[in-house]
Amino acid sequence: MTAAGMGRMQVVPLTAEHALDICTWRYDPPYDCYDMTSADPDRLLQPGSGFHAVTAADRLVGFRSFGVDGQVPGWAYDDRALDTGGGLRPQVVGRGLGRQAISAGLAFGRATFAPPAFRVTVASSNARALRVVESLGFERVGRFDAAHDGSSFEVLVRPELGQPQAG
Repeated sequence: MTAAGMGRMQVVPLTAEHALDICTWRYDPPYDCYDMTSADPDRLLQPGSGFHAVTAADRLVGFRSFGVDGQVPGWAYDDRALDTGGGLRPQVVGRGLGRQAISAGLAFGRATFAPPAFRVTVASSNARALRVVESLGFERVGRFDAAHDGSSFEVLVRPELGQPQAG
């Protein structure tokens, strides 16, 4: 399924069925670092986790998260931006849906949280994701090595209209 065939994406509350489904997601290398099989569906459902479903035509196509879930230990995060992260169903990765899913998440985040800026943390090796977020106006503000395994990550920020640049 392509972006054109997917229809409009929307961010909706995560259900138990969604959480169980997400926790089965396995990705092909080199994206297998994003596998969700070790995630706890009960934790995904906790309101403080910040997880929401991304659907199209009432089908789960991905998830978006807001808050600490989008942070990777090793960077000095602050409250000048709302962290957001997410993923697509493995079967639809690489089909041009990332931009639409992230845009739906940003619209939801703007309406729900009204942050001064959004921040994403992306693995330095994930050229596809970096291209997508930069095409959405995110700018690189730093790079660091993760505290847990030394993997390299990029931190990108996108100020909301009328807001000063967060750094």
